[in-house]
Parts: sequence; structure tokens; C-alpha cells
Amino acid sequence: MLTPQELQQSRPLDATARATVTNARTAVQQILDRCDPRLLVVVGPCSIHDPVAALDYASRLRELAREVSDTLLVVMRTYLEKPRSTVGWKGYVTDPALDGTCQMETGLQRARALLHYINAHGLPCATESLDPMLVPYTEDLVSWTALGARTAESQVHRAMASGLAMPVGIKNGTDGCVATAVDGIEAIASQHTYVAVADHGGLAMTRSNGNAHTHVVLRGGRDGPNFDAGSVADCESALSRRQMRANIMVDCSHANANKMHERQLDVLEEVSRQLCAGNHSLMGVMLESFLFPGNQPATRPVEARSYGVSVTDPCLGWGDTERALRELRKAIKPALEMRASSPQRAVA
Repeated sequence: MLTPQELQQSRPLDATARATVTNARTAVQQILDRCDPRLLVVVGPCSIHDPVAALDYASRLRELAREVSDTLLVVMRTYLEKPRSTVGWKGYVTDPALDGTCQMETGLQRARALLHYINAHGLPCATESLDPMLVPYTEDLVSWTALGARTAESQVHRAMASGLAMPVGIKNGTDGCVATAVDGIEAIASQHTYVAVADHGGLAMTRSNGNAHTHVVLRGGRDGPNFDAGSVADCESALSRRQMRANIMVDCSHANANKMHERQLDVLEEVSRQLCAGNHSLMGVMLESFLFPGNQPATRPVEARSYGVSVTDPCLGWGDTERALRELRKAIKPALEMRASSPQRAVA
């Protein structure tokens, strides 16, 4: 395979893309440090499978992001790898043709081109850091990343995340256990020595200083959702007991919506209600959204595939997404303005 350095050199960051990444990373860090009262919104397809549709979505989201930027910091969800409990399509990087041929080098090249284009047009990107060996190929184009429910407990992933330059959201486990994410925050903030793929493609012993810009992502679990005020308060308490700042994002999809895309709107409404009631720990939300609602099988032939419809989890359509973010901005703007002047903003 080509090395990370070779791929980076084939499509280096231009000035606009670099500024987009740098500015968005700083903005997310400031939200976590309570210096920016805005709400972080990570929104986009469950997974990228069609770059044309992804760019169509990005162009719409970019305009909406500018419109709501006084209250919401919008980052596009550009998930290029997919974790699997058993088997299934592993994502655009691994199998860009969705046919089992697994042309991974092509997938990496196309993924980097897509991320570069989106950033070069002023919209920052978010993803999940799933395979540590692939992270160096695109990490310079990512402004926020996640450790998913299946990897949040992995020491390998925690060590890798400790050396990343972008903020990291850590999901609770698939069983709903928040302690997994809280433990992850402590681990990722610590120094680590670990083996990683270097830019030249060889293995290198790597030492990290730790990543202080992390937060919990509540995504529900086997026992049900955890976005309600009681669950959020329990998470706040778990963080407080460890003397950690209560920075919490709610994933409106997955187990919080029982994988029913319309229910994401109910979850978002509840988060909005908590913010308007004066909650100071909720700093972000995640939504799965694409051009058209629902989903379709990844195994569907190209000629039968519907444009702009997810091939993994079902997503909100663009119309609902646009309305939801505009309504969210309108609803929470007064509360966030009040939050900005509150002394609780300075409490660690």
C-alpha cells in the first residue's frame, strides 16, 4: 500500500482547507473549555458511500452552518469506516465499490479527496477513528473524531486517541455503561507510549502527551436510551466523582432512537428542553442525516441504488434536518447567551 506520506503529498492541504481544520478544532476546544457557549452539532450520513451525494449534502450543510453559526457550530459527519458486531460492509475506505472487492488503496485516495474538498469549501469534518493503522492517512483533515461504542474500552484506541490533535468524543458502551466513556477520558488525557504507523509507512514507537479535549457521548444501550434529564444528571455525577468537567454530547440516533430515524427529532427536542431549562453540561448533539430519509441495503446493485439514501443506519432527510437545526437555534439561543455570562462556565 501507499504510505500516509505519499497520500498526503498526492493531495496536500491547501490554505483554505488547513484553516477550516485549524479553526474548527480550536472552536470545539473552546466549547469544551467553556470559552465558547455554542452547541456543537455533528450531523451527516451514517456512512459515506457515494461521494457525489456526499458533496451535494455538504454544499447544503455549508450554507445552513453559516446561517446558524451564532448559536451552533456545525461539523459534517463523514464516517468512512464502519464497525461491525459480526460481518457486513466495512465502509468506504475498505470497500469503496460496495461489492466485496475491498480496493482499500482506492478507498483511501477517494476518502482523502472527499475530505479535502469539503474542508476546502469551508465545512469541517468529523469521523470515527476505527482502525488505528489508517488514522495517519486522513487525520490532518479531521476536526473532531469519536471512539465508538465498540472501541471505547480498547486500550489500543485510547492510546491512539491520546496522541490526536483534534478533540475526541467517547461513546458509552453498547451495554449503555457510561463508566466506559469516563474511564476513556482519563486514559486519553494521560501520556502513552505505543506503536503506530509513521508517515513513511513503517512502525514507530510513539509517545503522546495526552489529549485533554475529550467528552462523553451518550448513545443509549441495550437497556434503552440515556438522553433524558435523569440520565444526563447521572453522567454529570459520574464525571464529578472523578473530578472531570461535565462535557456531554447526546447522540440522537442509535439506541437513543432505537435506530428509527424520525425519533431523532424527539431526542433533539428533549436536549433543547434541557438546555432551555439551564443545563450547563450538554455541549453537543449528533444527528444521522442525508439527502433523503431512511436507508437501503448496501448490497443493492448500483443501478438499483437510490441517490442520497443511507446504506447503513436510517437517516433523517434534508428537509427535516434543515428545519430541526433552525428550530434548535431559535429555541436555545437565549439560553446559550445566558450560559455565556454564567459563573458556572468557569467551573472545571
